[in-house]
Amino acid sequence: MESGKKKRLKRIFRDDERTVIVPMDHGVTVGPVTGLANMQEIINKLLRGGVDAVVLHRGVAKHVDTGNAGLIVHLSGITKLGPDPNNKVQVCSVEEAVRIGADAVSVHVNVGAEQEDKMLVKLGRVADDCDRYGVPLLAMMYPRGPKIKNQHAVDVVAHAARLGAELGADVIKTNYTGDIESFKEVVNSCYVPVIIAGGPKAETVQEVLHMVHDSIKAGGAGLSVGRNVFQHENPTKMVKALSAIVHNGASVDKALKILGELK
Repeated sequence: MESGKKKRLKRIFRDDERTVIVPMDHGVTVGPVTGLANMQEIINKLLRGGVDAVVLHRGVAKHVDTGNAGLIVHLSGITKLGPDPNNKVQVCSVEEAVRIGADAVSVHVNVGAEQEDKMLVKLGRVADDCDRYGVPLLAMMYPRGPKIKNQHAVDVVAHAARLGAELGADVIKTNYTGDIESFKEVVNSCYVPVIIAGGPKAETVQEVLHMVHDSIKAGGAGLSVGRNVFQHENPTKMVKALSAIVHNGASVDKALKILGELK
């Protein structure tokens, strides 16, 4: 008999064990940014593109229909207006996420931040609750803090990813290290699936597609990209292009054709 976690993970990862996730938890941190004014509208666009899962905070999750996409309820939050934006606190319980209908939950940890110890304690407690309820845990593990000189350096990214796995996460989201060989080190040293973050809005779509393409070649399990999807002029096509790379092994040029940016 399959465990609850395995059943729920199948709603997020396809049979190829890869996933295209669009996080839209930005409203807590930075407010209603461009693309997220009407949440149901943007979710509908992502669903038409074939998105595998979305990340939402509890309040939004209660008021929207996520269709056949997996629902990941984000448990962490802090605003950019506070004295320490790197100190992510727990704002929702695993039990509440289950009541909402979550297929998984996510926790954000800034590795190297001044309040790292408190965030790690919460990660461990959430991992315990997730095991109790049979809910997969996605840990967003970012190297950020006074000692972090380069947030994309392979040593700190690999450490952050391994840390999340060691403390009980089922899936790790972290920074891409910039090239295939270095990201292989991250993937190979982490025994749970690793997906990449999108980061700030990129200057070009091609830049995003190359990053995703190379992360998959390195053994990555997909992506969790927000602004570079929901702020794209056509989020539906952007999801289709990313899915073609992640699930069908498409080239960057093929993905650009899907977007209509290459004839």
